[in-house]
Amino acid sequence: MLSKFGIGRLVALAVLVGLVAIRIADPTIVKVSRAQSFDMYQRIKPRVYNRQPVAILDIDEASIRKLGQWPWPRTRLAKLLQKLMSAGAVVVGFDIVFAESDRLSPDKVATDNETLSDDVKQALLNLPSNDSVFANMIKRSRVVLGQTSVRSLKDVEGIADVEIKDMPHAFLGQDPRPYLPNYPAIVQNLPELESSAMGRGVFTVIPDADGVFRHVPLLFQIDGKLRLSLSAELLRIATGGRAFAVRTDDAGVNAIKIGRTLIDTDRTGTVWPYFSKSIPSRFVSAVDVLEDKVNPARLRGHLILVGTSAIGLEDFRATPMGSLMAGVEIHAQVVENILTNQMLVRPNYAIAVELLTILVVGLIAIAAVPLLSASWAFFFAALIVIAYVGGSYGAFHEYRLLIDPVFPSFTVITLFIILATFNYLREEKKRREIRSAFGQYVSPDLVSQLADQPEGLTLGGETRELSILFSDVRGFTAISESFKENPQGLTDLMNQFLTVLSNSILKFNGTIDKFMGDAVMAFWNAPVPHENHAISSCEAALEMLENVDLLNKEKAEAHAAIENEEERGQLHQINIGIGINSGECVVGNMGSDLRFDYTCLGDPVNLASRLEGQSKPYGVSIILGQATAAYVKEEMATLEIDRLRVKGKQEPETIYGLFGKADLLNTEEFKELQRLNDSMLAAYRAQDWETVNAMLELLRDQSDLVGQDLDGYLFIYETRVIEFQENPPGRDWDGVYVATSK
Repeated sequence: MLSKFGIGRLVALAVLVGLVAIRIADPTIVKVSRAQSFDMYQRIKPRVYNRQPVAILDIDEASIRKLGQWPWPRTRLAKLLQKLMSAGAVVVGFDIVFAESDRLSPDKVATDNETLSDDVKQALLNLPSNDSVFANMIKRSRVVLGQTSVRSLKDVEGIADVEIKDMPHAFLGQDPRPYLPNYPAIVQNLPELESSAMGRGVFTVIPDADGVFRHVPLLFQIDGKLRLSLSAELLRIATGGRAFAVRTDDAGVNAIKIGRTLIDTDRTGTVWPYFSKSIPSRFVSAVDVLEDKVNPARLRGHLILVGTSAIGLEDFRATPMGSLMAGVEIHAQVVENILTNQMLVRPNYAIAVELLTILVVGLIAIAAVPLLSASWAFFFAALIVIAYVGGSYGAFHEYRLLIDPVFPSFTVITLFIILATFNYLREEKKRREIRSAFGQYVSPDLVSQLADQPEGLTLGGETRELSILFSDVRGFTAISESFKENPQGLTDLMNQFLTVLSNSILKFNGTIDKFMGDAVMAFWNAPVPHENHAISSCEAALEMLENVDLLNKEKAEAHAAIENEEERGQLHQINIGIGINSGECVVGNMGSDLRFDYTCLGDPVNLASRLEGQSKPYGVSIILGQATAAYVKEEMATLEIDRLRVKGKQEPETIYGLFGKADLLNTEEFKELQRLNDSMLAAYRAQDWETVNAMLELLRDQSDLVGQDLDGYLFIYETRVIEFQENPPGRDWDGVYVATSK
């Protein structure tokens, strides 16, 4: 089961389960990465600002320079409020909390300045307080006062003594309070101001872990009481001040209804504003309003938010747009989003969609990637990630839906890396298997090159020039018969013998094609290119002869060391014949769908086999075809043997004997041997039998000087001369001998 499914898939499946668990836990790093992807979407396509009936009465730098530092006297705020109402403002909301009495109120001035005369003090005490003036103006206006939440009662002394009033509301579904942001208390305005205002809204906005203000709660739970946000309360008062409704389902809050407007939220009653860039035209300077420099039409019918953009008051927030924004502008953008129904939607089912995507795509990747090549696996993973991220952005672009593009993509990439790693390890295992398998047939250097450059092995066959070697044991039938009662002994003998031959082939970068009983077939220049393949095949053949001689000597010494004649048995001396030919062949994996071998086919292969068969009658251990001889004649000691028409072929082949390397070739004795041999063959083909006989004698003497046994070769020509003297071949004879055996 494990081998069928694959350990890589099991590991990837375990990682997938772990990633699903992480997504469900939703740690901070996951939340932040998800939120930052949504930021990127908004920066790519920010909300287009179309002027809405929302304006910000800005206590800006110009206002502070001209009217003095903040806080201003409440009488000035009352005058500001009066001008806003006179201009036709629908409702005014303060992004400010007035929790303490005005220190510039007449009664405060009288009590704080002991140097004032009693008359002046009394006159000041008889004047109404600034807070009363402001409260009276609030009472005659449509005003929403701001409040701010407190995480702990320890944050503000005496705050627990302030009564928190509930807001008129209704539930559409179950109680939403378990899902809402919960605070133990709020910082309220002075009671005189609170009682005068038509509405009260919480302007608390909590940043994410990375300090960016991305979402705004529309509904709070304060010590069990429900309270709308400043922007939502502003809208409630503007639409008549009726009770709001909260709609919930099994996942939590999903919408808040204010007037006739249904605002979709997430499960905690929070909205994701679709931000536009900070727009100066949203702002109206407070000093311009006080000095009547603002056209009333600019304020008529507008929802006004009073706040500050003055740098010294430090009411700036980091936003998804990548820039700081005044806190009051965030509330203004929330109101604009509600009025235009452009709020970003992070639905309750988003996590279900993302988890389902993670599972489905993860399982598809686990099933598919191990079956694909590295390039196709990469393409597959990239296609999934691109498609999913594209779908996520498309949902944002077309429907303002926020579907996490990061974690599902991270899951796919993680699984791809894991599965690709196991694919790589599996391929490495296959490479080791190739090294192990081909190591039985080719040299370690070639195996290493093949493993590093597998393109050098073209499956299915390719045309390539090869040098092919066939080797066979002389008299193997007699050797086999002597082991009739001891087949294991024959096996041991052949294993020793074939090991000797294999080592020589592999040493010179040859590929062992097959063993056929006592015979060996090998070739050079495949599976990887080998420039001097003909020379290497000849060097391997010469070393094969040397190693067989060494094996014979070792066995002879071991045989002689056995004292008991019955145990000693028969000594077998092994002699081999070798044929080598070069030419274009088809080489590759050949066979059936169930079984195939890496082998070569072609006429040069058949000829090499026939040449090996001719080594016995000619008495020459290594016979070369004319193509091989042409390659090596400048570096190897060769002699032309004959022009031969082998069995099964019509075209004659000039064959050569191989006797040694360059050290032999460059001796004067061998050069003389070549000259005498060439003269003998020329006389033979000219039917000059007397000259042939004379040359054969000289060749016999010279071969003794060179140290080569040419008796078998010379005997063939002596026999032919006798036959041709009795039966001349005729004038049209081409000097080609027709072989009667393979």
